[in-house]
Amino acid sequence: MKAEVAPDREAMTIAPASRGSPPLWWLRLVLPPLDWIFRYVGPRYGAFIWMVRTAPPQMLAAIGRWRAVRAADHAYRRVPAYRAFLDAPPTTAFDTRRLRVPAMGKDSYIRRYPLEERCVDGRLPAREVAIDESSGSTGTPYNWIRSLPERVTSHRFIGHFARYCFGEEPFITINAFSMGAWATGVNMGIALQRIGIVKNTGPDVDKILNTLEFLGPGHRFLICGYPPFMKFIIDTAKDRGFPLQEYRLMSLVGGEGMSEGLRDYVSSTFSPVYSGYGATDLEIGIAGETPLSVAIRRAARGDASLRRALFGEDSRLPMVFQYNPLNHYIVVNEERELMFTISRLEVLSPRVMYNIHDEGGVATFREIGGRFREAGRDLRDLVIPSAHPLELPFLWIYGRKDSTVSVMGANIYPEDVEQALYDEPELAAVTNSFCLSLHEGADGGLRPCFSFELRADNTPELQAAFEQRITERIRQMNLDFRQAMEEHPESARPVVQLFSLGTGPFSADATRIKQTRIITVAAS
Repeated sequence: MKAEVAPDREAMTIAPASRGSPPLWWLRLVLPPLDWIFRYVGPRYGAFIWMVRTAPPQMLAAIGRWRAVRAADHAYRRVPAYRAFLDAPPTTAFDTRRLRVPAMGKDSYIRRYPLEERCVDGRLPAREVAIDESSGSTGTPYNWIRSLPERVTSHRFIGHFARYCFGEEPFITINAFSMGAWATGVNMGIALQRIGIVKNTGPDVDKILNTLEFLGPGHRFLICGYPPFMKFIIDTAKDRGFPLQEYRLMSLVGGEGMSEGLRDYVSSTFSPVYSGYGATDLEIGIAGETPLSVAIRRAARGDASLRRALFGEDSRLPMVFQYNPLNHYIVVNEERELMFTISRLEVLSPRVMYNIHDEGGVATFREIGGRFREAGRDLRDLVIPSAHPLELPFLWIYGRKDSTVSVMGANIYPEDVEQALYDEPELAAVTNSFCLSLHEGADGGLRPCFSFELRADNTPELQAAFEQRITERIRQMNLDFRQAMEEHPESARPVVQLFSLGTGPFSADATRIKQTRIITVAAS
């Protein structure tokens, strides 16, 4: 069974009257009392969990949709840029009977309008405002402005997520995300200070190990950072003989995807390991892995028929999260790109149907249960009694749509190489990083190129192992690549390059926030 997008999720339209929602004037009247309830419930972890567990999921989804309609209406009335965006030819119909909302993005909205015009009332407040900078992974860093109330709400729900996933027993957080102008590091530290003790080290393994040694193994520790950095901590500690095994360590990762192979590697030292999903364009803490979402992903990893029933025919295994439909309204367009509306009115620079070009899908808790049944499985079999699963909607992410190398019609993704690497533990143990590119031969022909940064000396035997075993793993998991290898082996067979630490395409990683996974054409 192919997982299809529900009809109301394909359209970039919010239509209150035609889809059974109240007209706008009624929303302006009814939603404020609900806002007061949410303002009371939201800050209180116990009350929030009780509400999510007892309120019918359909009701939360309906209220979330109404809040998104109101957010679009609020932006149109109060934000000059958004009004100009909707009124620009072709003029977008906007009335109480039908509200059309086109997708916005960096090209269509952010670059077109000045920062002030994208803010409520067309001005920058004089206080309680923070500016975050994106990492520039697409080539150009951007600045994103946020009010104090919107940051507080984001921090609050990150804290709720951490308490739900990591339990009520106190823990000390070591925040290894990059510090500075970037959204994740500073905000993660502030968020987790609300529920415990935090030391902000940044991605400095010396400070992290020194902190663990200073505080001793008598505490629980939550180490936060990018997924590859968790592996780096483990490998460095092993090289130095540092006894990580004596500590109770957990990990919260984010900023990029994580394969189940990498989770297996990291879980040898950190338990549990969960990932959060967010985007600097929008906000951190949009969604998070839960015990149930991880169990679903791992079940799909070993069952191809279940993976197809859940996510469709794509051979990749997406990351799976759950999210709060009251805060974020998420839909999918015909290109399988996710579009996000932040439904709260305190957002200083509103984003309505914002497309960051992440590819994925959404489904309700009930829909996921139905897809399990169609695959001959029962979702309840995955439920851990102590985890108390929340019937929140699911969000799955493959990654940025343009993060791929394509040769002879075969798309190869960073996730393919990462999973192949961690399916070979001996190779993963000596690898610090990897990236993909296209290799241009002397005759101008292009072939996929897999580059690996080694923590060990390169040998002919190691070169042969990477060439044979990584290529074979990807051939097994990627149907398009397998077919290309059968039809055009001379063009599809990858070039595998091994580099010492900090050399070749990895020479600039030390100055980057995230490791580079896709690079430009590599010459012969």
